[in-house]
Formats: sequence, structure tokens, C-alpha cells
Amino acid sequence: KLCGYLNKLGIKGPIKTWKSRWFFYDENKCHLLYYRTAQDINPLGSIDIASASFDCKVENGEGVFEIRTPSRVFTLKAISKQAMMYWLQQLQMRRWEFCNTQSRFPVGSSQLVNEPVAGRTSRYVVDHEDFLPPVKTPTEAVGLKAASLPAPQTCTALQNISLKHPWTEIQNTVYNICGSKQLWGNNGNVFSFSEFQEHPENPDEEQEAEEGIPEDGRMEPRLNWIRKARWMNSGFPGLPEELSRERNPMDKVTVLQQQILTLTEEVKSQKELVKLLHKALEAAQQEKRVSSMYLTAAEDKDRLELVRHKVRQIADLTSRLEALEQEKKELEQMLTLRDSHIQELKEHVQLLMEKNHAKQEVIMALTEQMARELSDPLQEANTITAETLYKQQEEIQHLKDDIDAYRTQNQFLNSEIHQVTRLWTSVAENEKALLMKCACLQARNCQMESKYLMVLRKLQEAMPGLPSSHAELVRNLIQEALQWNVKEGAEEALSFELTSALCPSSEYDEYGFMTVPDYEVEDWKLLAKIQALEIKSNNLRSQEVVEKPLRDKWNSVGELSPSAELKNLIRSGIPVEHRQRVWRWIVSRHCSHLPDHYQRLLRQSKSTEHAACRQIELDLPRTLTNNKHFSSPTSQLIPRLRRVLLAFSWHNPAIGYCQGLNRLAAIALLVLEDEESAFWCLVHIVENLMPADYYSDTLITSQVDQRVFKDFLSEKLPRLMAHFEQYRIDVSLITFNWFLVVFVDSLVSDILLRVWDAFLYEGTKVIFRYALAIFKYNEEEILRIHDSVEIYQYLRFFTRMIMDGRKLMNIAFNDLNPFPMKLLRNRRSMHREELEAELCELEQIKAAYVKERAEQGP
Repeated sequence: KLCGYLNKLGIKGPIKTWKSRWFFYDENKCHLLYYRTAQDINPLGSIDIASASFDCKVENGEGVFEIRTPSRVFTLKAISKQAMMYWLQQLQMRRWEFCNTQSRFPVGSSQLVNEPVAGRTSRYVVDHEDFLPPVKTPTEAVGLKAASLPAPQTCTALQNISLKHPWTEIQNTVYNICGSKQLWGNNGNVFSFSEFQEHPENPDEEQEAEEGIPEDGRMEPRLNWIRKARWMNSGFPGLPEELSRERNPMDKVTVLQQQILTLTEEVKSQKELVKLLHKALEAAQQEKRVSSMYLTAAEDKDRLELVRHKVRQIADLTSRLEALEQEKKELEQMLTLRDSHIQELKEHVQLLMEKNHAKQEVIMALTEQMARELSDPLQEANTITAETLYKQQEEIQHLKDDIDAYRTQNQFLNSEIHQVTRLWTSVAENEKALLMKCACLQARNCQMESKYLMVLRKLQEAMPGLPSSHAELVRNLIQEALQWNVKEGAEEALSFELTSALCPSSEYDEYGFMTVPDYEVEDWKLLAKIQALEIKSNNLRSQEVVEKPLRDKWNSVGELSPSAELKNLIRSGIPVEHRQRVWRWIVSRHCSHLPDHYQRLLRQSKSTEHAACRQIELDLPRTLTNNKHFSSPTSQLIPRLRRVLLAFSWHNPAIGYCQGLNRLAAIALLVLEDEESAFWCLVHIVENLMPADYYSDTLITSQVDQRVFKDFLSEKLPRLMAHFEQYRIDVSLITFNWFLVVFVDSLVSDILLRVWDAFLYEGTKVIFRYALAIFKYNEEEILRIHDSVEIYQYLRFFTRMIMDGRKLMNIAFNDLNPFPMKLLRNRRSMHREELEAELCELEQIKAAYVKERAEQGP
């Protein structure tokens, strides 16, 4: 039990007083209860240790430490420095055990939550040995024995009484008086801790000298008497009787220890005897073997040889013995010489000591003579010097004590910082698990809402065949659904703080694209709502599982260099914070930025009006209308886009300007932000990535790519192509714009930018991959439609219904393999020849027609 007397600093206005209180730690709630005496049954207040931190300052005095809770700071004082360190260390350990065993979070993902209690306690001790060694228990001030000792006395009797809690004081006093008359019957201590009741803190009285007990927290009188009886019946014997019982076991332990020492010595002697016996046994066995060989010899010659061998051994041993005796004599002579030398040295030392003694006597005589001659002034100086030396020694001793105190304080504060950091880590892990759970629940909620809206949309399509009452009900439900916000009122406001860390939601994304499309057609507004919910659901589900590991990989990428690993990372998508840097690196690898080239083109466009200037002005208001940076004629990016397009028209006079370049330049501006960087990105796309004549007047290469794409569609998705041929669907009417502007205004912004990441690095092959992946993604939906008009209507918006960018990426780069670039170049060459032949034939037919009309005359 962690309990004992401590002085508590009470503050009443300007008055500060120390009051003695009995403190007891409640393991169930991790609260430190305090009473006026150990015999009281109602606590005066409590301290929440689970949310507290501890501090000790040398300036406050010996034994003073602080417990800091979120609402109040408690200043306590122990009777000694050892008692203070014991309390602090024990409170740290109890806080650690409670925070890891009684987890306040319902998620079991943290390792600390699932770890056994014994393992955590042992690990706590091991981790803290480096900071602060375990403090021995001061039994005179802490523990159950301290309850039997008298409470520390204060200056006056009233000083220790809590005037803030008169009812509790009267109740405890009455119980103590009645209990001492009726139930005690002896001087033994009857204190028991099992029936203590903690009273919650009153927040309104936290600034007072003591913490009060709310009225609803007081115990009923009858309940108090029952607990008082249990409290007194469960007491323990008095201290003298307990000490008398402890003497006999100590004597027994001493006797047993002496017996152990005696037996240990006897075992050592027995071991030495066994060694001697082993040696004697080996010698006897050797003699026995020799005698056996002598007796078993068959002839006298063999026996004679054995005898001779024995004689040789005896002679050898005799010579060795003589050598050893000679060595012994030499050593004895050396020892004699050394003894004589030592004796001479002793005599010399004796002479030196006598001389030294004589010199000391002379020095003493001279010193006394000088002291007599110098008289009183020197004696005063010597006295002052002695006093100064004493003061310095005393000051040095105080400084040493201060150093020890600061060293102890530093060790404890290191221990406190270490434990608080680990507790914070544990809380952060639990919070992260809660965020993940909240995100999953929100994603599931978005999916349910999306399914509900899909049902409403199906009913909306079937409304012409419904009765009027049912149709009215469906219209009302659709109207209510359209009034929902993606981030709804009170419930979403509660969870916004949690989910904002994982998936912040806004009306616009990082580049200014609308997260919920604003369709003008009334029937499509419900579709936009479904789209927004699907996007939010996918973001919530993939944020921690996919996006965070991908972002960590990008954070570890240093200097960029072409590699297979970088290619796979770019295909997975570049995070927002890295996209600008990677795009600049890709463009700079293929385009040599000529100094002052862009500024020169701007000056030329100002001095001379280009022929494409009028068409550029017409296309500017129609550029990325779903982006807030281009939606208004007064947007800041509109003039910058105009300058980029005019500069490009002068840079490449063969093309000048083609519809679609405005969208390519707008995307480059949104990501790269700098005008000149966006200009060179546009140059890289048109002149390096796209084939020649892709944006010429005839758009001949664009038409070639549409024929190549139809070939790939027949090979990769034969069922879908057969379906299109059956209903005479020309997919180039849909896909031509995909290729011309690289899916701008066709895909949602998040997927669009991932397509652009791979497109800028790998080239036009990425466009074919993603175009095929889009049809593969929606293949089953298209095959279920059996009307050409409905198919065309579906193909108008079906790209906007693709919400899972990861799934689309896997289809494009995994399911559609192999996709060799050599095959793409061959197909382009073949179809270009065919298209040029057809165009030549058309020109001939046109010329013949014109000639025939001219011959016929008017």
C-alpha cells in the first residue's frame, strides 16, 4: 500500500500554510486521496494521478515536490529527501501501470494495451534504472506502519483543521470518538484501506486551500457506520507486537547463515582431501601397472629389461633431486643476501628519521621564536585567516550539497520526461487507431449514402412509369438528398477534427478543382452527389493504407535519376508536395531552357499581334470552368495563361495555336505555378511527347492514333468492341478529345494528375493504356446497355464515374500488359500510310469534281 503523511501547501488568499495530511493511493481509479489523519474515513479531496506530471525543484527546499494536474498544481512536502524521491518514483510507477492496464481507449491496436501487466512493470523498472535507481522504502514515513505513528504536530491545534470542509471534519471526529469507545478496546491500529471511498474534485473550488467533497458525494450515515465497523474489524496488530514477532525470524535467519558458512568451509576442506586422495590413487595405480608388467613377463630377459628401466628412472629422479637441492641452496644464499641488504636499508631509514626529527625540533623552536617576536597583530591575522578558511570550507560543503540535490533533480526529471514521452506515444498510437476506425466508419457511411442515392437515381429514371403519388414521393426524397452537404451539420462537425488529420474535405482540392461537380442538367445533380460521396469514401479508405506509405517512399527519395524504381513510383502517383519538383525535373531533362527566350517571345507578342490571338481570346473563358483559378474572367491565372499561349504561338509558328493547347497549358500552370516553367512544359508535350503533326491544321496524327486505338481495343477488349460494332458506335467521337488534351475535363482531378505524372515521364503510350483501362473499368456496365442512343449518353459522362484511381492504375499497368512501344510505332506507320492514301484519293476525287463542274459551266 502506498500511503503516508505529507505536508500539503494550503493557499487562502495571501496566506500560505503547511497542513499535515494522510495520503493514500487508490489503485482502482489512480487517484491520490488525502485525509486529515490516518483514522479518518472520509477524504478531504483527491488528485488524479493518471493525467498528472511530477516536478521537484531544489529552490523550493528539501522534500518539496509538485503534482501538476490539468486543472491545479498541488505542492507537497515529505519529511526527508529520501521520502520525497520514494513518493515520486512510486507515483510514476503507479501512473505507468494504470495508463497501460486501464486503457481509456477502446482500440486494442497498441502493443502497450495488449501487453501483460507483469511485463510492463518489469520493463518500466529496467527502462528507469538508467535515470534513477530504485529508492529504498522509508518505513518510518511511508506504509502501513506509519499509520500507527502519531500524526505530525503543527504549531496550533486549529492550523491542521480544514475549515473548508467543516462537515467532513465533524463527521470524521464523531466516527473516531464513537469507534474508540465501542469497537477499539486496545491500542492497536485498526486502519484498513479497503473501504475508502474517493470523492470527485469540485472544479469550482480548485483555487481554494482544500478540495471539497460535493454534496452528492457524501456518504449516508448508516452506510458510514457499516463501513466503519468493517474498517475497524479488519485492523492489524500494534507495532510493538509486530516487531516482537519479527525478531525470531531474524534470529533464525542469522543462525542459518552461520550454518551455511560452516558447511561451506567443510565442503572446501573435503574437496582438498579428495584431490590428495586422487593423486595418491594415481601413483598407486602407476606402481600397480609396473608390478603387473614385471610379473606377467614371460622370460628373464624381459624382466631384466624392466628392472633396468626402473633403475634408469631412479637415476634420473636422483639427478633431478640433486639439481633441486643445488637450486635450493642458491636461493637460500640469495635470501640471506637480501635480508642483510634489507637490514642495512632499515638502519639507513632509521638514521634519516632521526635527522628529520632533529630538523623538526629546530623548526619548531624557530617557529616559536618568530611567534614571540611578531606578537599580537599576527595572531589576529592568523585568526582571521582561519575564520575565512572555515567559511570557505563551509561554503564548499553547501555547494557540494547543492550539486547532489541538482543531480538528483536532474535524474528524476529525466525519468519523468522519459515516462511522459512514452505515455504520449501510447496515447498517440491509440488516437491514430481511433482515427483509422473513424475514417473506416465514415467511408462505410459514404458508401451507404452512395448506394441510397443510386437507388434514388434508378427510381428517378423509372419515374414516368410510377403512379403519381409514388413519383411525388421519389421527387421529395431526391430533393432532400440534394440538400445534404457532403460535410453534414452536427454529426460531421464532431468527427471533423478526427478525420481532418486523415482526409481533409473541402469544396475545392489542392489545385482548385471542385470536389463536387456543378452539373447544369437537373438529372445529373444526383449523379454529382454520388460522385462526391464515392470520392470521399475512397480517400478515407486509402489515405492511411496506401497514400501514407507512398508519401513516405517519396520523402526518402533524394536526387532524382531515371530508374525502374522511380518509374514505378511515378506510376503510383506523385504526392502534391513533390509533384512540382518532379515535373520540373522531367521537363528540364528534355528541354534546354534558353536564357531570356520566354521574355523575348513575350516582347514579340506585345509588339506584333499573332494571327491566333483572336482564337486564344475565345478559348480562354472556356478553359477549366470547374477550377476556381479559371472560372472567372478576372481570375489571376487567366492573364498568365494568355501570355503562355501567345509565347508558344511565336515559338512554334508551324502550329501557332490549336484548340486544346489552352487546357494543356492550364494544367501546367496549376502545378508548376511559374509561367516560364509552364511554357517549357507545353513545349515538351507538343514537341517531344506527342508525334509530329498532332496539333497541325489537319490533325492527321491524331486521326492515326484513333485508328491505332481501335486496333488495341479489338485485341484487348474483343467483347466490348464487338458490342460497339453491333450498335454502330464510333468510339473515336468520345476518345478523340481524350488523346488531344490528355483526359483534361474527362477524369476527376486526382486521377487526371496521376495520369499526367506517368504521361510526362513515359510518353503517349500512357494515354493508350489509360484509355483502354477506362473501357475495361466500365466494360460490364456498357455491355448491359442495348441501345445506341443510351450507349452514347453513357459514354458522355462515364469517365466521371471512375472514383477508384488505384484500381484504374492497376488495370492500365498490370492487366493490359504486354504493351510494347515498338508495336505502337509500327501500327502508327501502317495507319498513317493508309490515311494519307485515303486523303490523296479524296483530293483527286475533289479535283475531278471541281474540274467537271467547271466544264459544265454555269
